[in-house]
Amino acid sequence: QVQLVEFGGGLVQAGGSLRLSCAASGRTFSVYARGWFRQAPGKEREFVAGIVWSGGSTQYADSVKGRFTISRDNAKNTMYLQMNSLKPEDTAVYYCAGGERVGDSPASYKYWGQGTQVTVSS
Repeated sequence: QVQLVEFGGGLVQAGGSLRLSCAASGRTFSVYARGWFRQAPGKEREFVAGIVWSGGSTQYADSVKGRFTISRDNAKNTMYLQMNSLKPEDTAVYYCAGGERVGDSPASYKYWGQGTQVTVSS
């Protein structure tokens, strides 16, 4: 099994920045890709960004391109999401996920963290 734990959520004003972290433990050698998703109240869980763990190639949702950056630290087995120029519509619970390949569907990922709340005030 793989355990994922998110850190770094909070309350920020519009235009501000936050960095989320996702620490992994367990059988992480089986996780070839990791991603960030978010879910706002009353909405479906949506893809934010993904990264191939070995090569580092990345993928982003159009809504966050140019504002969010996904990265990884292999030594710490930790993934990050740097979020800049935050907007009220970025408010959601953010989840990290792990799976065999990067995809924009939650079904592409087998392992999930518990989520961390990000609230952007206007």
